[in-house]
Amino acid sequence: MQRGDRDAEFTEFYGARVAALRRVAYVVTRDWYAAEDVTQRAFVKVYRAWPRIRPDGLEAYVRRAVVNEALSWTTRRPRDVVAEHLPERAVVEPETPLDLEAALATLPAQQRAVVALRFVDDRSVAETAVALGLAEGTVKSHTAKAIATLRRHLPTLTEPWSP
Repeated sequence: MQRGDRDAEFTEFYGARVAALRRVAYVVTRDWYAAEDVTQRAFVKVYRAWPRIRPDGLEAYVRRAVVNEALSWTTRRPRDVVAEHLPERAVVEPETPLDLEAALATLPAQQRAVVALRFVDDRSVAETAVALGLAEGTVKSHTAKAIATLRRHLPTLTEPWSP
C-alpha cells in the first residue's frame, strides 16, 4: 500500500471514529483534556501499526488501544491540583445526590472502562471482554458492581442501565 493511500485511509477512519472513542476515554479518565490526549496518543500508536492491522480487527484494535491508554493515564496522572489561593477553611458540601460525573468517579478505573464500552460505545459483553482482555464473566461482574455503585449514588438511575 502506498503511503498516500494509507494516510488517506487512516484519515478517513480517524475522522469517523475519533469523537466516539474520545467519549469512551472521557468516561474512563473523567477529564476532557486527558481524554483528548489519550485518544491522540492511541491514534499515533495505531498509525504506526496501521499496515499490520487486519481490516476485520481494526475497530477492536483501536478501541482497545484507546481504553488501554486511558487506563494507563489513570495510574500515572498527577495527583496534585494547582490552585492560585488556598481556601480559608474546608468547604463542606451539603448532602445532595451526586451527579453522573461524580458517581462515575466513585468507580475503579476498570469498572469505568467497562461502563464506557458497554453503555457509551454500545458494545456487547463479548466485544467488551475482547477489548479489555478480560473474561466475559469478569465483564458481567464489573458491570453489575458498577451499576450497583451508580444506583447507590444516583437513586434516580433508570432501567436502561440494567446489565
